[in-house]
Amino acid sequence: MDIKLGQVVRSKAGRDSGKIFIILEVVDESYVHISDGDLRRIEKPKKKKIKHLEFTNEIIESLNEKLEKKQKIINSEIRKALKVIENAFKDIN
Repeated sequence: MDIKLGQVVRSKAGRDSGKIFIILEVVDESYVHISDGDLRRIEKPKKKKIKHLEFTNEIIESLNEKLEKKQKIINSEIRKALKVIENAFKDIN
């Protein structure tokens, strides 16, 4: 599975089931760090098993570039980007 930084994922299991997040970091072959910029802020991302995530084809390019270059990202950037994606998902369904 090809996991990209800044990729949008949906939680399939746990208390946060159904919420969307972005991938901040790949920890190892089983885990990633995810954030939504709100409850799971960039300062304290959630460590989540990859098998508990549903991957989308959406990659937030601006965040992907910053994560690749190890630049600072603020929570509001994540929230704004995810709000656009979430609205697009609602329009589809």
